[in-house]
Amino acid sequence: MSTFGSPGGPSNFSKPSPPERGSFPLDHDAECQPIMKQYLRCLRSNKGVNVDECRMMSKAYLQCRMDRNLMAVDEMRNLGYKEEGGEEKMAGGMMKDGEGRQGEKGK
Repeated sequence: MSTFGSPGGPSNFSKPSPPERGSFPLDHDAECQPIMKQYLRCLRSNKGVNVDECRMMSKAYLQCRMDRNLMAVDEMRNLGYKEEGGEEKMAGGMMKDGEGRQGEKGK
């Protein structure tokens, strides 16, 4: 006979945790879907590498969601995008082309 009412012994349940940035509505009206599909096509065509072109599409997608109140308005730097010296960089000091600061290769 099983213990604790479940076959095979006690069950281990993990407590669900909320998303880091809270909940956000789904895009039921597909307002930002064209940008999302472009981004996914870009990733597929670049074998999953988030190149500059794809990164700009992801930024446009996030902006679309913010413009339509599908997510909280936030600064792009808080979402992983940085502006340094006129060049857009991802957080962590990586430049769009994958190189680090002053021409050093990214780690």
